[in-house]
Amino acid sequence: MFDLLLLAPVGSLLALGFAAYLAVTVMKHDEGTPQMREIAQAVKDGAAAYLRRQYSIVAIFFVVVFIILSILVKLGNLPAVVPYAFLSGGLFSGLCGFLGMKMATNASARTTNAAQKSLNSGLRVAFSAGAVMGFLVVGFGLLDLSLWYFGLDWWYTVHPLPVGQSKIAIITSTMLCFGMGASSQALFARVGGGIFTKAADVGADLVGKVEAGIPEDDPRNPAVIADNVGDNVGDVAGMGADLYESYVGSIVATSALGVAAGLGVGGVTVPMAMAAVGVLASVIGTFFVRSKEDASQAALLWALRKGIFTSAILILIAAFPLVKYTLGAQHMGIYWAIVSGLVAGVILGISTEFYTSSGYNPTKKVADAALTGPATVIISGMAVGMLSTIIPIIVVCGAILASYYLAGGASSFNAGLYGVAIAAVGMLSTLGITLATDAYGPIADNAGGNAEMSHLDPSVRKRTDALDSLGNTTAATGKGFAIGSAALTALALIAAFNEQIVMFGKTLDLSLLNPRVIIGLFIGGMLPFAFCAFTMQAVGRAASQIVVEVRRQFKEIVGLMEGKAKPDYAGCVMIATKAAQKEMVLPALLAIVSPIAVGLLAGLEAQAGLLIGATVCGFVLAIMMANSGGAWDNAKKYIEEGHHGGKGSFAHKAAVVGDTVGDPFKDTSGPSLNVLIKLMSMVSIVFASFVIANTLSK
Repeated sequence: MFDLLLLAPVGSLLALGFAAYLAVTVMKHDEGTPQMREIAQAVKDGAAAYLRRQYSIVAIFFVVVFIILSILVKLGNLPAVVPYAFLSGGLFSGLCGFLGMKMATNASARTTNAAQKSLNSGLRVAFSAGAVMGFLVVGFGLLDLSLWYFGLDWWYTVHPLPVGQSKIAIITSTMLCFGMGASSQALFARVGGGIFTKAADVGADLVGKVEAGIPEDDPRNPAVIADNVGDNVGDVAGMGADLYESYVGSIVATSALGVAAGLGVGGVTVPMAMAAVGVLASVIGTFFVRSKEDASQAALLWALRKGIFTSAILILIAAFPLVKYTLGAQHMGIYWAIVSGLVAGVILGISTEFYTSSGYNPTKKVADAALTGPATVIISGMAVGMLSTIIPIIVVCGAILASYYLAGGASSFNAGLYGVAIAAVGMLSTLGITLATDAYGPIADNAGGNAEMSHLDPSVRKRTDALDSLGNTTAATGKGFAIGSAALTALALIAAFNEQIVMFGKTLDLSLLNPRVIIGLFIGGMLPFAFCAFTMQAVGRAASQIVVEVRRQFKEIVGLMEGKAKPDYAGCVMIATKAAQKEMVLPALLAIVSPIAVGLLAGLEAQAGLLIGATVCGFVLAIMMANSGGAWDNAKKYIEEGHHGGKGSFAHKAAVVGDTVGDPFKDTSGPSLNVLIKLMSMVSIVFASFVIANTLSK
């Protein structure tokens, strides 16, 4: 009988091979004129310099944590492989971000040059480059999972098992540990990249557009290269690391819960084989992404959606025999749990599009509010973000309820939890192509900047603007997808934390009458707000430095505003880089230290309450911030298309203010909350035995 677990390494090789094929295809395209190459090279150099500095700081963090984990191993509080699992998770997460960012920076000028030929040519180059990131994430994710699963399977075949443990239980328990490394790397990437990109963006917009009245991506703006660099380190490298840890986290949590539900190896096989099937479905889906020349925004969006919908349908078809063959006809409710996750992911994307696209009333009303000034823009955008939480919450609640009972929750609590976890895997099974549509956006944005700075024919900028506008919508829907998958993954991780506690011989009293649980809920509910405050303040401080620097250059560099002198682009890049590295440390420590401290001081029930409170508040807050920011951004672009006076009008300047407020909302604080809620659960799982042994509240 064929071992379906072998599909995981096969799927990994397919994903990585297809990513390599796409990368070679993109690199065959020409970068264009010498000026286009020079601009692209400046962005490449800035992005590479930023990541070198970030990884050097993150490396110190990983060494320190590795030493701490090794000490806990010596004290008997952790299994011996945990420190190495932690390192491998961080390594693969960082590698995904680095390679994806390299591809994006190499693709921007090529997209610009392709757009000189046709809109479809530009779309294909940008999308293919974005797909490299998508398939790198799923490929390295499945590779990491396969190495650990088969490695541990061999190890416990030739070495004795811990007393009272089955081999599959100890394998899945250990695999949970490498998720902490992936989550830690993702948090640094999201927070650091988010601070960099939004500091540069806000600084460039406030001085360039509002004060100097020059166009977006004008080469006279000293912050324009830093802005383009930020798109890559924040929205490509950061997003890739984020969704990598969601992807592997959902699979390992589901595997652990499958063992707890009594499904044995079959409970591990289904999520890993599902992920492999998702790779093939995503590869097929990419070939459906095409558009006609001079296509409308709706037609361009449909071109991308065709690929996603095709992949989702293929997964629905393949998952049925997979579940039936692996678990038997008596467990077919698990198939319908997978369906609920896939459907929820699609609805989340549509909901986000409705609230953030300029083609619908919510964003148009934000643009209308710009006619009366910045204050009404802010009020309107905040209201849109708050209203936009209703549908996602209902959808995720429906998916949780449906997946729990469809998988057998009425008769078995653990089976129901497995259903919730497998729904998260179902939602993330299309990640290869879903992430491609997200990573495509920053590439199209950079392509537009290159067209503007290279002084190409206005028709080229018109095409890149169409691609960029689509990218704003796909980026917003991608954030909604990431937030929704983070919520389901976090719930699966909380359930896995509970199972880890049970494995160590303890039980949790999670009754709402337990004061420890209430304490944890309040602290957990507060943490996302404190986290967002730290990251928002960081963007504000860094942006202030950029504003001062841009003003200085406008004032002191003779002939700059006339286009006769070149600004010091590197100065703004360096300011944003230093600020981001300095400011990302405190939010990261908050996420790692909080659950351990609460567990040690107030007990395991308080720690579990913290995880639940942070997940609920973090989920809602992340949706609100992401969608408010998306609405503000697209309201500004709606006005720039010629509505309400167009560029340079009073309404436009008011909308720019709204957009600058929304920048850290949608690209720094909101997306980072995805990682926060998952990292705290991962930390709790890894340090569970340590907290049990040392808690002050017995």
